[in-house]
Amino acid sequence: MSTDIVLHMRKEIDLRQMRSFLAVADTLHFGRAAEKLGVAQPNLSLQIKKTEEALGYPLFERTTRGVTLTPVGAYLAKRAEALQANFDEVVSTAQQIGRGEEGSLSIGFSGSAMFSRLPLALERFRRKHPRVIVQLREMYAPEQMPLLLDGTLDVGFIRDGAPAQGLRKTPLLREPFYAVFPQSHPRARERGPLWPRELREEQFVLFSPRIARLAFHRTMEVCQADGFTPEIILEAPQWVTIVSLVAAGMGISIVPACVNKLNIPGVIFRPLRSKGWSSIDLWTRTSPSNPAAKSLLTIAREEFTK
Repeated sequence: MSTDIVLHMRKEIDLRQMRSFLAVADTLHFGRAAEKLGVAQPNLSLQIKKTEEALGYPLFERTTRGVTLTPVGAYLAKRAEALQANFDEVVSTAQQIGRGEEGSLSIGFSGSAMFSRLPLALERFRRKHPRVIVQLREMYAPEQMPLLLDGTLDVGFIRDGAPAQGLRKTPLLREPFYAVFPQSHPRARERGPLWPRELREEQFVLFSPRIARLAFHRTMEVCQADGFTPEIILEAPQWVTIVSLVAAGMGISIVPACVNKLNIPGVIFRPLRSKGWSSIDLWTRTSPSNPAAKSLLTIAREEFTK
C-alpha cells in the first residue's frame, strides 16, 4: 500500500468504517454483517462506500452469486484485523487510565504517617488497581509541597502540613499527643494521663522546626498552653530516632499518639491531658489530573474513618 493511500486512510477512514468493512469481509454478506453490527443495511453500505472512496479502490466484488473480496480488500482485511485489535487495546488502556486503573501514581508521605492506617489504605488501593505502578517517597512536608505543585508528586500524606496556594487538603486524622519516657524514669512507673506542666523540669528530645514548622509549633503549643516552654537539648530528624534516644536516657519527648506503635524497647508512653492535636492529611493539587489520585483519595478517606 503506498504512502499516499496510508495517509489518505488516516485522514478519512474512521473506526466505524473499519468495523463495517471487517464485518462484511468476515460474513461476505451485507445483510448478515448489518445484523451482526446492529445497523441498517443501507447505513452499512454507505460506510463501505465511504471507505472505498477514501482508498480510491473497490474492496468487494458484488455478483449475482454473492460478495467476494478484491485483492485490495483481502489485503486490507488481513491488516485491519491486527489494526483493530491494537486499536481496541489502546482504547481499553486509555479508558483504564481514565478510571485510575492503569498508569502510575507518585506518592509522598511523612514517615510517621506509616504508623497510621495509611499502609492499609495503600494495600486496598493496590488490590483494587494492581496495574497502577505506585512510587512511594518518604519526605518532610516542606519537601512535598513544591513537588505536589509541579506534578512530580500526585498525592502527599503529610503530618501537620501548612496551607499552600494551589494545593487542596483532605483531612484524614487528628490525634492527641503522648509523652514518652525512658523505662527507668520515675514517671514511667505511674499510670494514667499526665498534665503537660508535670514535664516542666524535663529535658526534651525533639525534631527541628526547620524540618516541619507546623508540627513543631503544635508540639510547642501543648507545653505553652500549660504554662511553660520545654528545654530542648537534642534535635533528631525522625520519630524512630527520637524514641530511640529517649530509650537511651537522653531525655523525654512529646509525640503524636500513633508513634506509640513503635516497638522500641526501653520506653513508656503516657497520654497527655491536652487539647492539642496533630494531623495527617492527604494533599493534592487543587484539581488533580491523575485519576488514580482520585481513587486513592476515596480509599484513604474510607480507611481513615474506620
